[in-house]
Amino acid sequence: MNLTSSAFLHLADIPKRYTCEGANQSPPLSWAGVPAQAKSLVLIIDDPDAPDPEAPKMTWVHWLLYNIPPNATGLDSAKPELVDLPLGTLSGLNDAQESSYHGPCPPVGRHRYFHKLYALDTILPDLHLPAKAALKKAMQGHIIAQCELIGTYKKGG
Repeated sequence: MNLTSSAFLHLADIPKRYTCEGANQSPPLSWAGVPAQAKSLVLIIDDPDAPDPEAPKMTWVHWLLYNIPPNATGLDSAKPELVDLPLGTLSGLNDAQESSYHGPCPPVGRHRYFHKLYALDTILPDLHLPAKAALKKAMQGHIIAQCELIGTYKKGG
């Protein structure tokens, strides 16, 4: 599997429009190579450099989506309240306690944002707005493929 964005390249800067300093739109994402046996996809976007890349203390979760249909090929860019998710897709809670995309907004330094896509051999039950830990637990033993796209961002940069 591979995951790309038309907005930024792997290990490159995420444009401001996809952050708290811009429109806070979710970036456009595309994927290919989903295994034929996949029953659903999971997208997790998080930042392992919070709050300071020089002294990270936590991984900040920006977006959780699960039960994305395996025939979906990506997500369009949109403001959080206007995201058009593929039929059947469910959301989890990010660390801002929202069930939508929460763009990069690092307090200090240049942070890395991991966009991780997982193919599962099952459709997960409705986990009722799970946090990342609950979603990862439900995914255990069901991941058949995964890929990632990393973007970076520094405020005012």
